[in-house]
Amino acid sequence: MLFTDRVDAGQRLAEALRQLAQEEPVVLGLPRGGVPVAFQVARALNAPLDVIVVRKLGVPYQRELGFGAIGEGGVRVISDDIVRRGHLGQADLASVERAEEAELVRQAEKFRAGRPRLSLEGRTAILVDDGIATGSTAAAACEVVRAQGAARVVLAVPVAPPDAAERLRSSADEFVCLSTPFGFSAVGEWYQDFSQTPDDEVVSLLAQAAARPGTGAGAAAGENPRAGEGAGSEESASAVADVDVEEEVAIDAGGVRLTGDLTLPAGAKAVVMFAHGSGSSRHSPRNRLVATALNRAGLGTLLFDLLTPAEEANRANVFAIETLAERLTDATEWLRGRVPVPIGYFGASTGAAAALRAAASPSADIGAVVSRGGRPDLAGPLLAGVRAPTLLIVGGNDPLVLDLNREAESALRCETRLDVVPGATHLFEEHGALDQVSELARDWFLDHLVG
Repeated sequence: MLFTDRVDAGQRLAEALRQLAQEEPVVLGLPRGGVPVAFQVARALNAPLDVIVVRKLGVPYQRELGFGAIGEGGVRVISDDIVRRGHLGQADLASVERAEEAELVRQAEKFRAGRPRLSLEGRTAILVDDGIATGSTAAAACEVVRAQGAARVVLAVPVAPPDAAERLRSSADEFVCLSTPFGFSAVGEWYQDFSQTPDDEVVSLLAQAAARPGTGAGAAAGENPRAGEGAGSEESASAVADVDVEEEVAIDAGGVRLTGDLTLPAGAKAVVMFAHGSGSSRHSPRNRLVATALNRAGLGTLLFDLLTPAEEANRANVFAIETLAERLTDATEWLRGRVPVPIGYFGASTGAAAALRAAASPSADIGAVVSRGGRPDLAGPLLAGVRAPTLLIVGGNDPLVLDLNREAESALRCETRLDVVPGATHLFEEHGALDQVSELARDWFLDHLVG
């Protein structure tokens, strides 16, 4: 079984865990890579999401050999057998614990950004990671979760080697693994995209989960938080503009049903539509981090899929810029019928080309466009027809795309600015890079959509 990315893995894992929703569980992601997977599980199960911060205690002269683990709340799990066989003295144990305790506290504070740890007392805890290599950290996490009061511990992962999977079955009350392939050498070989999960992404996903009504973890897939109204409700979102609105919506674009997530902070004066590219979806953690920053600034956002799941299977479709632009235009008209405020576009990669092509339409009335690591060159000669003020954001260590954006800047005839984020690569995975993108996009939209 091959996973597209952690979002795909999380969605597939959620399907295997749906029966646990009735237990009202708490979902815990192992940072960093386990959190994007856990986010999808929590969303599908309508469950709260938290991180489980665990630090393995390594034998001083053989760090890979753990003699125990520590967790938040003073939880301490020690293997007396390894301590005895390793001839470890109390001074050795205390020294290792002090160092790991400091790192545990630092990580927990950073990831939660001031929010308290969720109580596990008497609850079913679903512990999620993006995959298992040796299983030692996952096993330690299960012990820590149980020591923190969980009544039942479920360990869930997309992929693991057969031997580690067999060992872990005794660590949890239930072990769920989608794939246990033979010839396993590394977790990343079972993902098409296994790029590093930055701390900023973990912080953003936890913040999004905590902000969702009811559970603090997000509505179940397909659930509409506005009970009784549904995605096709005739009541416009503008009618409830005095309260926060967050709902899953269905958009008809040229006879194709597109699914999206509409977020409208109370009193929002503008909405930004996200055009994803290169096979990404509305669940893209990078775009969601930007969307969260816009929401905090009082801007509404609509993240939606320009391709159906079947279409996404054909890689060539992500470069069908004309089709993507037409669907974006149809979705824009749909949005105008619900929210009578200025609209902007935020495009990433090939989605930026679709956004610029749509903005170039003679009938387009788009207030501003922002491109993140975009391919504006794919909009071709239509760039000259874009009238919306356009901001191009590129990483300083993304030379090919930077050159393409410089050429696009020269071709654009509207108000244009090219901002380079120093040291950032194409996906802006470097520490703080996405925060800079968010700030630049926020200021551009506030200046040109709200004024």
